[in-house]
Formats: sequence, structure tokens, C-alpha cells
Amino acid sequence: MKTDLTVSAYIIKDNKTLLVDHVLTGLWLPPGGHIDKNETPDSALLREIRQELGLEIKILNTPEIPKEGNIIDNLAVPFYCNTHMLIDHIHYCAFYVCELLTNKISISKRELKGFEWFSKQELYNKKVPADVRNIGLLAFNKYEELKLK
Repeated sequence: MKTDLTVSAYIIKDNKTLLVDHVLTGLWLPPGGHIDKNETPDSALLREIRQELGLEIKILNTPEIPKEGNIIDNLAVPFYCNTHMLIDHIHYCAFYVCELLTNKISISKRELKGFEWFSKQELYNKKVPADVRNIGLLAFNKYEELKLK
């Protein structure tokens, strides 16, 4: 079965995370999308968030080591990865914790029906799939851990 490489962002602001109502799946999901050929996961995530929501974000958990030797760039470390079914194929997804750099959201109506900010408690809303809730709770924990550093 075909497996696509994808990335998703749990964007945290004021103790809430952003979920989008996805047109194709009909599910509430963290924003993200496919990694294109010759694209790093970080650049794919930044592109997808810009395309879907018009937002600029900062991906957290990027190691800070010198760009020496053969290192071109330091990439963020996902806080979680999984494989899951999407309609007729599998997605390998790397999930990242992110912060907003801009606040004005402008959604792509072609891809999204809408968006909402969810607190930890609101992730238990019946419209939020169980996996999205569980990964979201993990994202809040990772965010708090990173902010304590």
C-alpha cells in the first residue's frame, strides 16, 4: 500500500491548540500536509501552515549545534510520529509543537471548512477524534517541558 510522508503542527497559544476542520476528511485535525519531493519536514510544515492558514510559525525543539562539517541545517525533532490510514493510503506523520509568529488567520477554503482553538479539556469534545485528542495532550506536555528549559 502507498505510504505518504506528512507533517502536522500542534500550534500552542494561550494554553490552547489550533485544530482545523478538514474538507477532504471531514475531521478536526492539527494543520499540516504532505512533504514534497526535495523538501525537508521543517520547510514542508512551514509551507503547509502558510498555505492553509496564512500563519507564520516557529517550530520548537530544534537542536542548537554549530553548522559545521557537512551540516546544512538543524531540523526540529518531532515530539511524536505515527502511521495512520487516510481514505485509501497510509500516512507516516511527524508531529511538531509550534508557536505563532503572526496572529491573523486566513484559511484556505479549498482545504479547510474552519478552525478552532482547543484547551486540554476541550480536546475531549466529541468532534475531536480520540487520536487527535491523545496526541494533542502529549503536545501540551511537550510544550510545557520545552518552555521550562
